[in-house]
Amino acid sequence: MSDKAILGAGLDAGSVQTRCVVCCLEGRRLRFLGYGQAPSQGWNRGRLADHNAVSASMREAIQSAEAMAGVSLGSVVLGIGGDTVSGHNSRGTYEFSYQSEITHADVKRAIDRAARMVLPNDRMILHLLAQDFAVDDNPGHRNPVGMMGSKLEAFVHIIMVSMQEHQELVGAANRAHVEVEDSLFEPLAAAYGAVLPRDRREGIIILDIGAQSTEMAVYYGEAVIHSGGMRLCGDHFTWDVARGLRLNYQEAEAAKQQYGCAVMDHTAANSIIVLPGSNGREARERPRRDLNLILEARAKDLFDWVRDEMVRISMDQSVVGVVLTGGAARLAGMCELAEEILGCQARNGLPVGIQDWPQELNTPAWTTAAGLAMYSARRKFLEGRERGGSGLLRGWWG
Repeated sequence: MSDKAILGAGLDAGSVQTRCVVCCLEGRRLRFLGYGQAPSQGWNRGRLADHNAVSASMREAIQSAEAMAGVSLGSVVLGIGGDTVSGHNSRGTYEFSYQSEITHADVKRAIDRAARMVLPNDRMILHLLAQDFAVDDNPGHRNPVGMMGSKLEAFVHIIMVSMQEHQELVGAANRAHVEVEDSLFEPLAAAYGAVLPRDRREGIIILDIGAQSTEMAVYYGEAVIHSGGMRLCGDHFTWDVARGLRLNYQEAEAAKQQYGCAVMDHTAANSIIVLPGSNGREARERPRRDLNLILEARAKDLFDWVRDEMVRISMDQSVVGVVLTGGAARLAGMCELAEEILGCQARNGLPVGIQDWPQELNTPAWTTAAGLAMYSARRKFLEGRERGGSGLLRGWWG
């Protein structure tokens, strides 16, 4: 493998902000080069509604990142999210005619058989992630290559997405004058950006809370065992405040960011906030607890959904932590409430492992974009090493 520097670029096309991060892999060191950000246009309720507007936002963010980094980007890794994403576990068996040494090709055959499923209309496989393998009915092997056996069973996690939405988003990126190297489910990108391998082994939830969608991935024993998305998101918090305090959306968002907390008991009983007047009304005072009561109720709905999902897959007692990423994770009190409802340690997921990462980007809103850039650099590095090899990169990266 050449020591030539490798560029990694990630594009997180959110419904409120579009973010691009550029890094450089030099040897084994990943160094930050630049970033760009632009207000997102062309989205409606988490769905792409105007291709040209989305492309324009992407191009603005990419150009800003290129200018700061001093490079020209030909390709990016693109983040994919939304409530159309769903995850499923599957298994596939490959039997040998006689006992022999298991090869990469045998592993690929077993994984391919696990992926043989009838996809619903307008669905495509986004990720095919190996969990572990059983050799001659003996489970628990993460990498069976080189073992002797006559039967190999692969256990995989399949992440599916709407084919139409995926193609539309990739097309928007192409119109922004970049190729899409790969597309990555956003919680997986957040895990690359903020979670160390040892934490994934112990069992952890990645919860990416965006403005118009929330996505989740659950790791256990280094493998993804559950994933999915839902519509309960940051916008619901804001609209609840708007209705409850009789504000417009912009005023409610400002109040949430300036005064909001997801735990009402953290608010002093005598704390007062001033709400702006609108439609001819004068500014008025309200107890801050009124605002935070609204936010706490919606945050409880969100974490109750996570808890119910964990109970459904019998993992409610098996994870040791939850990592919150996305712009809506910045609301004060979210980690405390997550710990109370989910019964495990919670923290904000901040980017780690990138040299010279700017302090102003040290926020969960930038974690996905950072993870996409890290994934891009690692992908190119491993492709260089495995060119002409097994072709199992996507299967092992979880």
